Amino acid sequence: MFRNATLIAAALSTSVALPAFAGSPEPAVVEPTIIAAAPLAPVGPDWTGFYAGAQLGYANVDTNAAGVDGDDMIGGLTAGYDWDLGNYVVGVGTDYDFSDINLSPTNNLESIWRLKVRSGVKIGNGLLYISGGYAHVDVSGLGDEGGTFYGAGYEHMFTPNISLGGEVLYHEFDNVGSTTTDVDATTYQVRATYRF
Repeated sequence: MFRNATLIAAALSTSVALPAFAGSPEPAVVEPTIIAAAPLAPVGPDWTGFYAGAQLGYANVDTNAAGVDGDDMIGGLTAGYDWDLGNYVVGVGTDYDFSDINLSPTNNLESIWRLKVRSGVKIGNGLLYISGGYAHVDVSGLGDEGGTFYGAGYEHMFTPNISLGGEVLYHEFDNVGSTTTDVDATTYQVRATYRF
């Protein structure tokens, strides 16, 4: 009888030490796996910083005075500063364009300078943007006058320091040189800039 009790005790101790199998009343506890979030990769190059360069293109000039209009080459210098905000870029800049566009026997468009702001979205190594601000025109025979402009452009970063782009801007100048002559100008330009 003592021998049977020993066998039963041994059997019970063995069954208690066995692992739980399927169908057991309490399933094994599984610890949750925590996966660290990967940091977001920057979109394209960093546009933050100063830039300076040159631009060249074509201007078409119209006025409300009969026979006073024209078109020709235009070109000059550009400089500014951009802030890279991740997927977006904002910036400020200035342009000065020299020209000698014959509008009439007594009137030539001699220069346009601009104080501009721009805002754009990054597309790979490129920047698609809109721009606008204050512009100033000088027309011989009429005088000079301030006005506004707006437009859009695309700039592509080929190296960390060199970018090339194109821009179309529409300008409006009312009552140039205290006359009743309004001047509208559309410029189409390509530009190359060096980034510091």
